[in-house]
Parts: sequence; structure tokens; C-alpha cells
Amino acid sequence: MNKDFPYIINQEGKAIYYGKILSEELLAHYFSELLNKIEWKNEVVVMFGKEIVTKRKVAFYSDLNIEYRYSQKTKKGLPWIPILQAIKSIAESYTNTHYNACLLNLYHDGNEAMGWHADNEIEIKPNSSIASLSLGAERKFSFKNRTTKETSSLILENGSLLEMKGELQKHWLHCLPKSTKINAPRINLTFRQMLLK
Repeated sequence: MNKDFPYIINQEGKAIYYGKILSEELLAHYFSELLNKIEWKNEVVVMFGKEIVTKRKVAFYSDLNIEYRYSQKTKKGLPWIPILQAIKSIAESYTNTHYNACLLNLYHDGNEAMGWHADNEIEIKPNSSIASLSLGAERKFSFKNRTTKETSSLILENGSLLEMKGELQKHWLHCLPKSTKINAPRINLTFRQMLLK
């Protein structure tokens, strides 16, 4: 894609918001397929030395022999399924990047959220592109600079694509805040470039 898209962040890394990239027809189809065909599991994270089972559900798909460790847990990538490969190709056409893994999150409503963090695990290729595709409920998404504490937020639309790349994960945190007003589910796909062992 040669079209210019606005930078949400263009200093100490880049965040590009492509807006809505999927048709209404595709949105309904993809959401239903992902909801029913992905091997969703509740997330188990370690907080303050204790295992916590989140309401949010996750899944990790990838090329062969890719593992991803975060929150003191290791996930082994499941084999790609056709629906994920189709969506991956669309994301790759916008970002001009090849991805070899995808972490999916299912948020049932606005009470399920994600606190401030960076996607900077050692398994991820340094300064690589992460393409985040949103399906379902619109949600606020925020960035915070680690040093200046400057913040920037946007609303992730149904069917929209956000790309994060460069040194963004080094200098910025991001989060998905809670919202009691949101009663509908959201599926988020984050396509990544993982290092091969």
C-alpha cells in the first residue's frame, strides 16, 4: 500500500493507525469464524508470585517451532488455520511486512482490559513491526512515554489496523483501559515477527 496514513506517534518509535481496513461483510464473517474456530483459553498470569486466571481469553498461532514467553508462561504456537492466514495477508499488504506469529485476545466486555506494558520480550525481533487488528467493540487504546509520561490515545474501530514499530516498545508503554459502558466483545489479533531458535 502506498497511501499515506497518520502517525499516532512519530518520535522514539512509530505508531501508525490505518483506520478501518475491512468491509462490513468481512467483519461479520471474520468475527464469527474467529470466535468459533480459534482454540481460546483463559490466560494464566503470575502476579506477585501467584497464578491468576483472567477472564480474558488468548491463543497463539505461528510458523513451526516458535514459542513465546511472557508473564512467566511459555506458549507454543499452534499451526495456522485458513482464516488467520487470510487476515494475516491483509495486514501484511498494509504494513509491507511478513509476520510469523499471531497472539489473539478475546475481551468479553469493557471490564476486561490490559494494563500498561510493552511488547518487548526477548523472543520478539528487536524494533520489528507489530500489526494489531481489532474486531468487534470499539475500545480506547493509550500510549505513555516512559520518560516524559506524555500520553496519546485513540479509539480502535471495528476492523481497524494499528502498527507499532521501530523503538516504540523501548520508549513507550501501551494499555487497553477498562470501560464499564462497553458490553460487547472484542477480538484483537497482534501479528508479530518472532526470532527463530
